[in-house]
Amino acid sequence: MTKLTDEQIQELLHVRQGWTRKDSKWLVKKYRFQQFMKGIEFVQQTAMTAEALNHHPMIAIEYKVVTISVTTWSEGGITALDFELIDRCDRLFQTMCGTN
Repeated sequence: MTKLTDEQIQELLHVRQGWTRKDSKWLVKKYRFQQFMKGIEFVQQTAMTAEALNHHPMIAIEYKVVTISVTTWSEGGITALDFELIDRCDRLFQTMCGTN
């Protein structure tokens, strides 16, 4: 896995709603849920997805808000694998909540 350039990251982020870049090496998004347990279900499904990819995000749960932060530690920044994981998170959220 190769670290992406700033230009590649900006191009890929441009078409993904709600994701931001933090400290040049993280992709971050906050997901808001109507119920606490929906957020917990999302975290469980995200964890299983991450395990299948062998690529584990930082996950913070703040009542009805779940924050996902991803980076590729082995490359010291953002890679295509990070975008694969965030796309899967967005699809999971869409399936669960019908919105992005």
